[in-house]
Amino acid sequence: MAFVETQAHPRYHPRAPKLARPLLSIVMPTWNGGSQLSATLAHMREFRAGLEFPTELVIVDDCSELSSARIARNFADDNEMTVVLRNEKNQGKGHAVARGMLHATGEYRIFVDSDLAYPSSQITKLLTTLEAGGDVAIACRVLPESRYVMSPTFFHYLYTRHLMSRLFNRIAQWLLLPGILDTQAGLKGFTARAAQIVFSRQTLCGFGFDLECLFIARLHGLKIEQVPVDFYYGDEPSTISFARHGAEMLMDMIHVRRNGARGIYA
Repeated sequence: MAFVETQAHPRYHPRAPKLARPLLSIVMPTWNGGSQLSATLAHMREFRAGLEFPTELVIVDDCSELSSARIARNFADDNEMTVVLRNEKNQGKGHAVARGMLHATGEYRIFVDSDLAYPSSQITKLLTTLEAGGDVAIACRVLPESRYVMSPTFFHYLYTRHLMSRLFNRIAQWLLLPGILDTQAGLKGFTARAAQIVFSRQTLCGFGFDLECLFIARLHGLKIEQVPVDFYYGDEPSTISFARHGAEMLMDMIHVRRNGARGIYA
């Protein structure tokens, strides 16, 4: 049976574990995905069907419009081991990811963006890394083995975005996470234990939540592995504003640094 749950409290509510624990939980935050969400869910159906182990799908609907919410709900009704969590108000990607990761029941838990910019085969890469002993596995788009696949139409935009991302990462390494080459990729995996440690302590709901999660993981001595990935960029340019969101993420870094100093993540 599929399960649909709305949020009754602004804090995260992990659900009681199911009797049959899946090996893998895939957590997918979404907001107004529309036809793209339909395509993504159809792809996830095929991907799960090809796996030789039970895989749970946790869709976190961050208060989408009714048409998108209906797509997620109908998919859950027709597919086993699928859960839809709906936020009654929009609370940001970080909140959606945390809610899904704490609700998930898999031994390993991987969150993905609903546009599937990382092919499903990359999910398997992260799972393999976790099974080999990593506590946290993160997609890293700047390793030599990583590969971008994109339309030439978006090259100028993506090049500008890449330069801004590199500048941001330099600051992030200096302030918070030395040695982590790519903090913002929308594909990260955790063991069940690591997910509980990290997401039960997370406080940020916006774009800076990735930084906070990795900072908490390192603070608790969790082993973080950086995994080369293929990244598909074939959609319209992002709505992210480099100036506005860059300033927000800089403030988030300061916030995380301050929280760490105060022992909030202990």
